[in-house]
Amino acid sequence: MDATDAPTSLRLLLDDVHVSYRVLSHGRLAPRRPIRVEAVRGISLEVRAGESVGVIGRNGAGKSTLLRAMAGLLPTDRGAVYASSTPVLLGVGKTLVPKLSGRENIELGCLALGIARSDVAERTQDIIAFSGLADSIDRPMSTYSSGMTARLKFAIASSVEHDILLLDEALATGDMEFKESSIARMQELRARAEAVILVSHSMSSIRASCSRVVWIEKGAVRADGPPEETIDQYVVENKRRRHKQGNSRP
Repeated sequence: MDATDAPTSLRLLLDDVHVSYRVLSHGRLAPRRPIRVEAVRGISLEVRAGESVGVIGRNGAGKSTLLRAMAGLLPTDRGAVYASSTPVLLGVGKTLVPKLSGRENIELGCLALGIARSDVAERTQDIIAFSGLADSIDRPMSTYSSGMTARLKFAIASSVEHDILLLDEALATGDMEFKESSIARMQELRARAEAVILVSHSMSSIRASCSRVVWIEKGAVRADGPPEETIDQYVVENKRRRHKQGNSRP
């Protein structure tokens, strides 16, 4: 990844990116066989300094796959991703261990995010305070509700500043108070970062956090523009699709 030849304001460039992967079929009678899934089909995007880009679309549209390709976690079949610095997909889910306490998982998550061991103790207190889980922080994470787990993951992941931030569904869970805190944290990160890309099904989070929205449909860009305009197009299309499906049922 290199964007040294791009204009100074350009932070992330996707040039005709294609990404596919293979899964096994699930036929009960026929033998299982590999099926090639084309998740991203020729996406080209430019993200400039100061932009916070929301990525929306239905389940299976290719949003999360696109983020992983941006972060260099998935190879592209065709096309390329260029960046002024390494895009970081904020997430520590695979690092965390359910049988360990929330506090111990914070320490693991901090180390996984590259925080120096000497700084972990101080950072831990800030993460506990932000998560609002002080009363439960020494319990095994396996006893947490899904909302508590989501709060802890976001608190850890958002504790580190990076130039290009990639967030997947970070603000779509938790109670209203924590959502508001998360949006405020996102705005802080956006102010310090060069660029932010957020994937979410929560239109309210996208509206509050993003300066631009990209709508992905079947692995390709369907629309790209101001949040209100793009979200309105997306909502209208979903209503039209549901209405059509309802009328087609016997």
